[in-house]
Amino acid sequence: MNTDTPTADAGQPYAAVRRGRPRSEAAEQAIFAAVEDLVSAGTAMSELTIEGIAAAAGVGKATIYRRWPNKEALLVDVVGKLEAPMPEPTGQGARADLIVMIDHMRRRGLAKRTRWVLKAALGQLHTLPELHNAYRERVIKPRRQAALDLVRRAVAEGVLRDDLDVDLLGDLLMGPILYRTILWDDSDLEDPELARTMVDSLLDGLAPR
Repeated sequence: MNTDTPTADAGQPYAAVRRGRPRSEAAEQAIFAAVEDLVSAGTAMSELTIEGIAAAAGVGKATIYRRWPNKEALLVDVVGKLEAPMPEPTGQGARADLIVMIDHMRRRGLAKRTRWVLKAALGQLHTLPELHNAYRERVIKPRRQAALDLVRRAVAEGVLRDDLDVDLLGDLLMGPILYRTILWDDSDLEDPELARTMVDSLLDGLAPR
C-alpha cells in the first residue's frame, strides 16, 4: 500500500519544455502514460509509488492526489482506460451485435502495447486485493453484464438456445476470443472475418433445436 502523502507542486515541472501548470487533460494523459511505461518496463504494480509515477510523468505528487485519493484508485483508472468502451448496438439484431462485440475484443488484442500492459496488469491483480476488488466492481462486472444482456437478447430473438444457463452461454461465446487475446501470445488476430467465423461457428451448435 502506498504511503506517500500529498505535497505541493513546487519544483516539480510538468515537462522541461512547458511553463506553468499543465492542463488537466494533458496532466492526466502524462500520468496514465507514465504508469503504462513503468509497467511495460517491468515494474510490478505492487512496487509502483505515487512519487515514482509523478517523477515519470513530470508532475508533482499533489497533481496526482488532486485526481485520485491513492495509488489503487489511479491504477484502476489506468487499467480501465486500457479497456476500450463496449461498442454500441448495431440495430441489426443480436447476431450482428455479437459479431461486433467479439470483433471489438479482437481489435483490442491487435494493440500490442495495450495488450501487453493489460496482460501484465491483470496477472498482478491477485497480489493487490483492494485493486482487484475495485477493478472487478468498476470494470469487469459492468462489461460482463452488458455481454450477458446481449446474450439474453439473442435468446429472446431465437438466435441462441433457451435451455442453457445464460452465464454458460456468455462464457462459450466470449471464452475463445479472451483466450486468443490474453492467454495465447502468438495467436493470429489479423483476420477481419475472425469474429464472424467464431460467432457463426458457435451459433451453429448453440442455436435452438
